[in-house]
Amino acid sequence: MSAALKQLRWPRAQSDAARLALWTSAEIAAATGGTAYGEFQVSSVEMDSRDVQSGDLFFALKGEAMDGHRFLDMAFANGAAAAVVDRPIDRPHVLVEDTTSALLALADAARQRVSARIVGVTGSVGKTGVKEAIFTALERTSRGAAHRSVRSYNNHVGVPLSLSRMAARSRYGVFEMGMNHANEIAGLTAQVRPHVAVITTIAPAHIENLGSMEAIADAKAEIFQGLEKGGTAVIPADSDHFEQLRDVALAQGAKVLSFGRSAHADMRLLDAIAQSDGGSLVTASMGAIGLVYTVAEPGEHWIDNSLCVMAAVHAAGGDLGAAGLALAEMGGLKGRGARLRAKVPGGHALIIDESYNANPASMRATLKQLGQTPATRRVAVLGSMKELGDFADRFHAQLVDPVSAANVDYTVLVGDEMRSLARQMGKLPRDTLGNALRYAHCENAGEAIAALQEFGLAGGDVVLVKGSNSVGLSRVVDHFAAKEG
Repeated sequence: MSAALKQLRWPRAQSDAARLALWTSAEIAAATGGTAYGEFQVSSVEMDSRDVQSGDLFFALKGEAMDGHRFLDMAFANGAAAAVVDRPIDRPHVLVEDTTSALLALADAARQRVSARIVGVTGSVGKTGVKEAIFTALERTSRGAAHRSVRSYNNHVGVPLSLSRMAARSRYGVFEMGMNHANEIAGLTAQVRPHVAVITTIAPAHIENLGSMEAIADAKAEIFQGLEKGGTAVIPADSDHFEQLRDVALAQGAKVLSFGRSAHADMRLLDAIAQSDGGSLVTASMGAIGLVYTVAEPGEHWIDNSLCVMAAVHAAGGDLGAAGLALAEMGGLKGRGARLRAKVPGGHALIIDESYNANPASMRATLKQLGQTPATRRVAVLGSMKELGDFADRFHAQLVDPVSAANVDYTVLVGDEMRSLARQMGKLPRDTLGNALRYAHCENAGEAIAALQEFGLAGGDVVLVKGSNSVGLSRVVDHFAAKEG
């Protein structure tokens, strides 16, 4: 029997009979308590008029500085089927008292109507990549009936938007949850109500607002408050805060599934062999289950991420073989590990795009990865790490050791917070040839581009670009990646 015929004869689930439209006008009105004007169906939900596509429902959200009602013409010009508004318009719409409250209500309706297994993901580092890998594995398991939050839609608006886009026929849903203050994840997990709650790691991101690592762990552990009865908490066995996370999860009545390199880890790393392309061949075990799989993403941190993915997929009832294939095929995400080629004199330079986010743990991990990447010369463009508060000088200065260990030939430091690292760089001893280590301190991405141009990238160079998103280092990536050829 051919593979195509087997696919056609795959056992049907009850959800396969569900209609294809995401929402009808009547359902939207019922969910939001609004009044529908016009009869319509929508295929997705959007809050940014620039991203609207044909068939979308546009929510005209109102914020402190912006009113989505101003962009209704653009939304409909881009193909919106209807809009949710707080004032009558002469196009198909649902009229509600408050559009933000209506979005929350539609998200709640979406969550209530599915029988899907729901996975919630948070953590200081790696949550977007882990979320994508879990989704890819579960999408394989479910023949395309998995749903996820896209981009980094992980806040008080992004989470309900992602929920509202979940089709009734979905068999799995994977949602990312972020925070920078206490009690934020508590609100998000109450909306998501996961069956599996994942914490990737605990690191000093947002320590400016939370004050201590213990407080960060407590804030992340809020995800367990929303767990459905009998749910599973997936937590890092190697974390200094393992017991803290475990105790909170158990207090919420959760089953605990740990992952890591420690002997007590449930999903435990046995061996990892570096591959020529930068990935790893991983051997792991979970009780009597033995696993061997390839991780395409480079870096030791992705070995740990892969264990987290495997544990989460198992807890969600997915197929571990599908998870292994997903990890073998995943490429880096834009701003989160994508590898790009830039045409330069003498050939091509490799650009490692980590421009979306940065904290002390992720900086160290990616610098270590840079040091392990074969290169003629290694270049690091490092932007400020934000939300570190009184800890900023210390954490930035401490990056001097991983920069030195990575054998970086030229370092470009971007942003005011990087001055403390620049001072430490100036104190480093000369190399074995008596040359001072080369570095530059720049105020912004434009100056960083100029510094790299003056340095002169050449064929065989590897360039790591990493910093907090607000530093704008994506401009550096886009500038040089545009020269791909």
